[in-house]
Amino acid sequence: MSKVLSPKYMAHIVLKTPDLKAMSSFYKTFLGAHANWENEQLAFLTYDDEHHRIALIEIPGLPTNAQKSAGLDHIAFAYGTLDDLLTAYKQRKALGILPVWSVNHGPTMSLYYQDPDGNRIETQVDNFETVEETNAFMAGQEFLKNPIGVDVDPEELIRKLEEGVPGSEIRKRPDVGVRGPESVPWY
Repeated sequence: MSKVLSPKYMAHIVLKTPDLKAMSSFYKTFLGAHANWENEQLAFLTYDDEHHRIALIEIPGLPTNAQKSAGLDHIAFAYGTLDDLLTAYKQRKALGILPVWSVNHGPTMSLYYQDPDGNRIETQVDNFETVEETNAFMAGQEFLKNPIGVDVDPEELIRKLEEGVPGSEIRKRPDVGVRGPESVPWY
């Protein structure tokens, strides 16, 4: 045996929280989700045809997420187009939910948010049309010297789209030279 059989897809995540009500409300709003089942201690939320994508368990007295510790850094949700990513940004902004970091990583255009417990959530769109193009970019010198990306302003991206600049042009990452993990806001 040379390789373990890979799963079909990632089904869900489970988050422990000291405040189920706040977290459930946040994820319902953030993802446009609903509860398939919920009580005072548990919530099973979904936004598509899967029975649940996020489960929440209330454990009173837990501290919020310690940003400087080992473990999960963020979860990511993908959109099909740059326009969809920015539409969701505008909808969240209207609800008072703003990104904590916006970046063109190269392979993706990404907006990072933070939930009430301090967990980070990435919303993203692929910058390349195919996996092969993405892999080629990631194998290249530009990604080698800057695997983090270039900070972007979502309002500027929206302005460019409204001016008719093609999404494929907007998604091209400018070369800003060397940039490492220390440039990520939370490291």
